[in-house]
Amino acid sequence: MKELILGGVRSGKSRLAEQHALASGLEVFYIATATMGDDEMRQRIAHHRQQRPSTWQLIEEPLKLTTVLQQHAAEDRCLLVDCLTLWLTNLLLSDEELMLARERDALIEQLPDLPGHIILVSNETGMGIVPEAELARRFGDEAGRLHQNLAKISDRVILTVAGLPHVLKGKL
Repeated sequence: MKELILGGVRSGKSRLAEQHALASGLEVFYIATATMGDDEMRQRIAHHRQQRPSTWQLIEEPLKLTTVLQQHAAEDRCLLVDCLTLWLTNLLLSDEELMLARERDALIEQLPDLPGHIILVSNETGMGIVPEAELARRFGDEAGRLHQNLAKISDRVILTVAGLPHVLKGKL
């Protein structure tokens, strides 16, 4: 099962993903793409850590997501990735110019063949105005294309708004 859960900031998407991971009954590996950065991000990371069951395995990987998925995917596991837009930001800001295209394409190519239940969490960013800054526009374009490609290959796609899941593809 491949699952894509989208939503805005504080929409409840991470909580929903964690509920689905818990309900899977499988061993859960939580793959965090965030980097510590500033105090606010440290607080967000600490909050997420407190909410997760202590039995879940934590893997922190800001860039090489597909490699981690390949290493840990198994029929009897649930891999929860939170979140793709942070991963995308990390790639956009990387010093290696071709890393974004390489990592994005690898994820889209490899995801359908990975075993087990994989839950991908991402911010839906394309519902507002077109940003003025070039980097922000590129981010929105990249996120939109990534979400479209992942939605095509996912078994279930959910948009979370105000804590309420709206199934766009598959069954809840």
